Amino acid sequence: MTVAGDLDLVSAPDIREALRAAVSAHDRVDVNCGRLTFVDCSGLSALLAAARAAKAEGVELRLYAVPHSLARLLWLSHTGSAFTIEQPG
Repeated sequence: MTVAGDLDLVSAPDIREALRAAVSAHDRVDVNCGRLTFVDCSGLSALLAAARAAKAEGVELRLYAVPHSLARLLWLSHTGSAFTIEQPG
């Protein structure tokens, strides 16, 4: 799945639900983050909820093309290890 634009208080509930559905339906969920322009703590929370759900169900959750702003947020919050992060290359 691809997430684009702002992942914030307004969009986080929809993304959280879409990720929950994807995790329950697949063995691996790839999330392309290359078109994200902004992520706040609500967006990070939605991603972390998906990571927890994936771990509980034995599903691999991968983030691709993580923009610098999200990578920095993951680093500052010490939450990057919750995900498999793949960079294009």
